[in-house]
Amino acid sequence: MSADQDGPEDRLRRFATIWSRALFPVTATSLTRPEFESRLLPLARQLRAALDERVFRAAASEHVGAALVEAHCTEPEALSRTLDVVDAYLVLYCGAGAADEGAAAAETGDREELRARCSRIQHAVAAGFARALRERTRAEQEAISRAALDARGTVAEALHASEARFRAVFHGAAIGIGIADLRGTVLEVNDALIRMFGGLEHQLRGRNVAEWTHPDDSPHIWRLYEELVRGDREHYRVEKAFYRPDGTVLWTNLTVSLLRDADGVPQYQLALMEDTTERRLLNLRLRYEATHDALTGLPNRTLFFERLEKALSAGAGARFGLCYLDLDGFKTVNDSLGHAAGDRLLVEVADRLQACATAPGEMVARLGGDEFVALTTGPDTEHEVDELAGRIMNALATPIRVDGRELTVRGSIGIVEGPAAERGAAEVLRSADITMYRAKHAGGNRYELADPEADARAITRHGLTTALPVALERGEFFIEYQPLVHLGDGSVRGAEALVRWLHPQHGVISPDRFIPLAEHTGLIVPLGRWVLEQSVRQARAWEAATGADQAPGPLRVNVNLSPCQLTHPGLVSDTVEILERAGLAPASLCLEVTESALIGADDDLLKPLRRLAEMGVDIALDDFGTGYSNLANLRRLPVSILKLDRAFTQGMQHFPADPVDLKIIEGIVSLAHSLDLAVTVEGVETGAQADQLRELGCDTAQGWYYARPGPPDRLHELALADAT
Repeated sequence: MSADQDGPEDRLRRFATIWSRALFPVTATSLTRPEFESRLLPLARQLRAALDERVFRAAASEHVGAALVEAHCTEPEALSRTLDVVDAYLVLYCGAGAADEGAAAAETGDREELRARCSRIQHAVAAGFARALRERTRAEQEAISRAALDARGTVAEALHASEARFRAVFHGAAIGIGIADLRGTVLEVNDALIRMFGGLEHQLRGRNVAEWTHPDDSPHIWRLYEELVRGDREHYRVEKAFYRPDGTVLWTNLTVSLLRDADGVPQYQLALMEDTTERRLLNLRLRYEATHDALTGLPNRTLFFERLEKALSAGAGARFGLCYLDLDGFKTVNDSLGHAAGDRLLVEVADRLQACATAPGEMVARLGGDEFVALTTGPDTEHEVDELAGRIMNALATPIRVDGRELTVRGSIGIVEGPAAERGAAEVLRSADITMYRAKHAGGNRYELADPEADARAITRHGLTTALPVALERGEFFIEYQPLVHLGDGSVRGAEALVRWLHPQHGVISPDRFIPLAEHTGLIVPLGRWVLEQSVRQARAWEAATGADQAPGPLRVNVNLSPCQLTHPGLVSDTVEILERAGLAPASLCLEVTESALIGADDDLLKPLRRLAEMGVDIALDDFGTGYSNLANLRRLPVSILKLDRAFTQGMQHFPADPVDLKIIEGIVSLAHSLDLAVTVEGVETGAQADQLRELGCDTAQGWYYARPGPPDRLHELALADAT
């Protein structure tokens, strides 16, 4: 029966069975294996609870490690086998949702979270095991000490019995014990210590402890030893490594105590050794896994930040250089060839990058996905970081062969270089990230140097992007209206609605700064609907105040539509609902669409505009003359107004006007009128421009010559002045 078919209790018992089979051969116990399994079952239940609880508590898992020592599982191999079973089977048989989700759960973040929790459980079990074993060792040490004192204090008849008890404790202890004289010559060793050093007693007895030096020994260890043999110290505890006879390394928790005679004169030194080799190797493995990328073997984000923070905290005169690399078009590889091919590509890229950073003070790390960083430190990083970026670009120039295909790899690099201690790690990485995207937007396959001014603009742009969603809820947007004036009689015929953002910190922000951000984030749809609703309501208010039957007619409001709004399925229904709720006739509304948004538009895109035009809503082709569209397409577009871009009026600022510009405008006006299209001109700033445009036949105009954008009441005052 598979794990995904059993109930939770069955899976728990299977886990306990596997655990007991692994642990029983290395456990000194009088229990049978089934009895031993029953003793492990409550501990397995505690491990499952620790895996599933919302807040991880190490105490529960530490209790499991201590319980193993109480069950006489004191051999180092018992801990090693327990950690292996927990690592391999705890999530499989005891993880929440393992029975229902099966293999699919492995593809989700939940399985990764369980694996991380499992690693923490292993740490806690090992800690509890070590603590319990240490307490047991301490108790045995005290028993040995008491036995030794009793031996010195008893009469000769009781000496033999006392020594027998001492020998029983000495040789039966689970930890290694050795006795040496004050010159350091080893006199006695127990069986556990002999096993630790490879099982050969003659290689231990008679040796001098001074021979057991190791390159990892600190001077502090031997200073403590000298103090102890002089009688200045009673005991000390250190972590120390020893070489075994076969050349392998034994790591221990070493406790050395001084034994004195009845007169208090130092006589012997007693050493207690706990073998921590397996635990140390486990910690090193866990540390490596926590600080290195599983796919490429490169240092990961955690280790990179440690190195970067160390480089940035260096003393005066130290400098650093950072290259932030992102592969161009990597998503295409994943989408077309699959993630397995993408992983092989990343491994090859990692190998090439590793070969580029071999000098002292250089390192390469993978931050995640297809993002890598290379760090260099030293006094001349300004020159070295440029060379490092060049080596990386050259390394990526050679195609990579994956699954029989040669893939061309391109990358964009952002470089940050400067003195240490001026910026934090997060600020440096953010600057490198911004610079990398600047290189990517410039075409990619290149590197750029960080620019503080460009960083500030990007940070401001990011801040505006994140503030946009709440700005609409807080009512930070408002609308100004610029009059549309009839060139024939000078009357105000309506106004264009122009949205503004009153930012709490940056003040009034113009549309050219936040409209692209709104389009990028998708907020343009609710923002555009709000602008349409407010503008229609304002047009109805003008109509009520002026009188719909008053010449030259009601004031029309022009509202801009973005390309995102054109493709929104609710455009027509939202417009109809807003007009009906406000009580405004469709003829009082004009929707402006940029020429570039309609270049190559198919019938599906034009269908909503045609429906609105059939209802009576005017459609204006905004910025006409800048999109390089085919003039023949005007026949198929549902537009009734052409709005000439202000570029046409800029050539008319000087007298006499450029005759070529005049001929172009005259031709456009003639073409528009032949198609029954009205012509509106933007950017009119002088009376001479207005007169020339009137002579050329343009219908309406707007610009600072008439009025700048302003509040709706001012437009109403202008309209009333025209009517009197």
